[in-house]
Amino acid sequence: MCRRPRVTYRRQCGLSMTTLLAVSVVIIFGAIAVMKIGPAYLEYAKVKKAVSAVAMEGRTATVADVRKGFDRRAQIDDINVIGGKDLEVSKEGSEVVVAFAYSKKVGLFGNVSLLIEFAGASNQ
Repeated sequence: MCRRPRVTYRRQCGLSMTTLLAVSVVIIFGAIAVMKIGPAYLEYAKVKKAVSAVAMEGRTATVADVRKGFDRRAQIDDINVIGGKDLEVSKEGSEVVVAFAYSKKVGLFGNVSLLIEFAGASNQ
């Protein structure tokens, strides 16, 4: 009696070259989008920080003083998407509330762009 040798087959695991290329393309486009959108969000953080600081300083100031204060901070922090004239200054109780809203258009690639609408207030 002759026995056949026992052969064990293992299933192949992993990605094919086509799948690897497709996944790589998706990751690369995602990374490019993050690198182009990131500066817009950093700029929003600078605007939010400046608005909060101006609101804290402007407790006894007039609307014109708050706007001038923001313009000074915007010049120092290199904020050019919004100016003091674009701010909405109001008073809630004894607290000065400074609100803002603006949109930013970011070109992704070719003729594809992304429009991001930012809004915030000093009390948020």
